[in-house]
Amino acid sequence: MLTQELPAIDLLSLKDLLKMGDIRVEIVDGELIKMAAAGMVHQLLGSNVYDVLKPFVKSHNLGIVIYDGLTYLMFSTAGGLKDSFVPDLSFIRYENLLTDFDPTKPYPGIPDLAVEVVSPNDNAEVLQRKIRTYLEKGTEQVWVIYPATREIYQYRHDNNPAIQIYTGSQKLDVEALFPGLELTTDMIFDLPEWVMMQQ
Repeated sequence: MLTQELPAIDLLSLKDLLKMGDIRVEIVDGELIKMAAAGMVHQLLGSNVYDVLKPFVKSHNLGIVIYDGLTYLMFSTAGGLKDSFVPDLSFIRYENLLTDFDPTKPYPGIPDLAVEVVSPNDNAEVLQRKIRTYLEKGTEQVWVIYPATREIYQYRHDNNPAIQIYTGSQKLDVEALFPGLELTTDMIFDLPEWVMMQQ
């Protein structure tokens, strides 16, 4: 969820980022970007993904699922923060979870899965730069959810295929991350009737 680009500055340090307190920002290619407040649909869609992934991951002891708010430093702390992302939802395999870090601070590494729910004011170019960085740094998959078109774009680190687009009630190919899980687009876009009436 990205909106307003702030003036370009020298690369921030982690200390600089922490001084910002509760201000919600991301850093993309060295640019500080202020995050907009999320709307109801945005949060409900993220919750739908979380509600499916969390119990499955826990019951199969696969890793941790995090819903909104965790800052990933993307292994970019040396010499300043070139990238710092806050996905709407993320997953880290236990075997890839870093052990030498302060869990009360931003996570220095990357997620294995990043889920981004697109908001009306998001900058498409910035979003593509984020996706590219996720994959280049080693994130296995990035899922981008487009509420307006009810589409999900799945990007893969292994480029097999590079992009898969899901619509309708299609089943997502999640076997590499979550073997045995069934997740369909209509499960993700299952919104309360009162929300649908407002759209």
